[in-house]
Amino acid sequence: MRKIYTTLTLSALALVVATIPLVAHHAFGAEFDKDAPLRLEGQIVKLEWVNPHSWIHLEIEAEDGSTEVWMVEGGTPNVLLRRGLTRDCLAPGTVLIVDGYQAKDHSLKRANGRDVTFTDGTKMFMGSSGTGAPGDAERLAARQARGRC
Repeated sequence: MRKIYTTLTLSALALVVATIPLVAHHAFGAEFDKDAPLRLEGQIVKLEWVNPHSWIHLEIEAEDGSTEVWMVEGGTPNVLLRRGLTRDCLAPGTVLIVDGYQAKDHSLKRANGRDVTFTDGTKMFMGSSGTGAPGDAERLAARQARGRC
């Protein structure tokens, strides 16, 4: 009897541990506000090149003149690499303009990045596609019309 109980307990624990990554991942609408677009301009202070989303930490100047650090979520490192964004071009000290959407909890300094623009004018899409973010449906329809998935 004890062996059965131990086996059941370990199986339940393994199931819980296996589902944690699934719970942690989210759609755009679960965390970000499509009605709160924003533009952040500042210097990168930290880059988290991790799955399932990369995070760029930008130091920006607030309206009162103080500085604050915003966390900007981007696509996976693999997606960003395929678009031409590398760790080297997102090094600390790099100045960026990020267009995106603020977190639903407006007290957080967190956003989902849509586009990133470098000081030389180069603009790149940094978001995750297919998340339900504004414009996803139009981009998908345009790709399908061109015969691309």
